[in-house]
Amino acid sequence: MVSVPSENAQANRRRRRLNTAIKESLRELSIQLSLLSHQVGARLELKDADLDCLELVARYGPLSPSALARRAGLHPATMTGILDRLERGGWVARERDPDDRRAVVVRALRDRNAELIGLFSGMNASMDEICAGYDEAELELLAGFLSRTTSAGRTATDELSED
Repeated sequence: MVSVPSENAQANRRRRRLNTAIKESLRELSIQLSLLSHQVGARLELKDADLDCLELVARYGPLSPSALARRAGLHPATMTGILDRLERGGWVARERDPDDRRAVVVRALRDRNAELIGLFSGMNASMDEICAGYDEAELELLAGFLSRTTSAGRTATDELSED
């Protein structure tokens, strides 16, 4: 007698395949975004780590150099070189911390934002086109999924950096 997989077993298999497909797509997206960032950095004459740190300062700053080093997973001595290059390029400024005049914070400068935004404009336009194909409820679902996935990635990164 031939055993036929139950409907539940088939559903579980389909779900595992979909989960695997999503994970593979996210890894591929990560690679593509990394390659895009590398090309943008090359056009701006920034190293990959420089561009990453600029993004962190723009998103979470102003930050102390040590806080930036922790967020970027870099050694503080490495951070000094990155900040020197970003400052020379007009991307960031080091300023006295208003709460502690002995400390320094790094702030992103907006003078070159148009140049940076222009280099990402192709991807931004593509994302706008893709999102236009979804209704509001689907966009909320996607935004929630991406937010939770980003949080999981941050947690996994933090756990690895503690080892």
